[in-house]
Amino acid sequence: MTVAALVICALALAWANGSNDNLKAVATLYGAGTVTYRKALAIATAAQLAGSVGSVLLAGKLLKAFSGKGLVPTELVADPSFLLAVGVGAAVTVLLASRFGIPVSTTHALIGGLVGAGLALAPTQLSWAALGGKYFLPLAVSPVLAVVAAAGLYPAARAARRAVGWNAETCLCVGGDSQQVVAQRDGTMMLRSTGRVLEVGEMAACRRRYEGSMVGVSAQSIVDAAHTASGFALGFARGLNDTPKVLALLVAAGWSGMNPRVSLAVVALAMAAGGIVMARRVAETMGRKITSLNPGQGLVANAISSGLVIGASLMGSPVSTTHVSTGAIFGIGTHTGTADRRVVGGIVLAWVATLPIAAVIAAAVAWGLAG
Repeated sequence: MTVAALVICALALAWANGSNDNLKAVATLYGAGTVTYRKALAIATAAQLAGSVGSVLLAGKLLKAFSGKGLVPTELVADPSFLLAVGVGAAVTVLLASRFGIPVSTTHALIGGLVGAGLALAPTQLSWAALGGKYFLPLAVSPVLAVVAAAGLYPAARAARRAVGWNAETCLCVGGDSQQVVAQRDGTMMLRSTGRVLEVGEMAACRRRYEGSMVGVSAQSIVDAAHTASGFALGFARGLNDTPKVLALLVAAGWSGMNPRVSLAVVALAMAAGGIVMARRVAETMGRKITSLNPGQGLVANAISSGLVIGASLMGSPVSTTHVSTGAIFGIGTHTGTADRRVVGGIVLAWVATLPIAAVIAAAVAWGLAG
């Protein structure tokens, strides 16, 4: 019965992960207006499924990292009650965050679950050294790297764009008609052709676009294609990084009720389903509330995020896609001066709270099962 509950819990965690994380990969595509929400959702889902399949070959080290080996006693790692407590703590925490549109880290929630269940069932045998070096250090360093990389590389990317003669301009885009607008000192926007000041609703429809071409292809088409590819790459990285963490619950329990490939498919589909049903609120936060983004800025943020997450996955380092992608977006916003620090502050507080909340829930479940 406990194993059956563990399977259900693992699928609930996969669903929760998808609901909070799937759209993060393409949040810049959605926020910059490069694609509609539905198209962003389709790209994110396809990328996550591809990354989930790739995790079998490329991210085996993460499977071991999130089994709890080295953090808690070996005999506890294979205890279904321990794993169930970990899964419940992580799943409930992430689902609550998704409900309110708060982008949190499944990685953080799982670590909190491991710590809470470990302290409840083996309070004197938790390895604090492993917790600090194996888990906390990568989680602390990765978002800082993303912020620094984004703030540093974006000016270089912008300089390169200007060097090849691609100019950025803001246009009012209504249907198939596009008219260039210019910003006034008082913050209003004016049509260059007529001098008419735009209304608030019209300003919301304005989009940044790139003029110029390369080998006969428009600059805007090249940037949009690269931006879309970068979103897919980040979605792939997310599937690669997160799928093994969910599968670890089943593997550690020695569950043999299903072929490993089928287990992977079920977990991957549960992650995709969670994203399809519940990802909208987190997409709004990531794509539009942290900072305003144009396609070029979104491309830089995604390229940095996907590179860091894929590299960490190959090394078996448990970084958070949430931390990295949020850090990259914030880095761009910091450089441009458009980042909403209140929104970012709220997200950081949620990150800090994720681990203890998951730990408390996991500990309560573990005590309940032990009693």
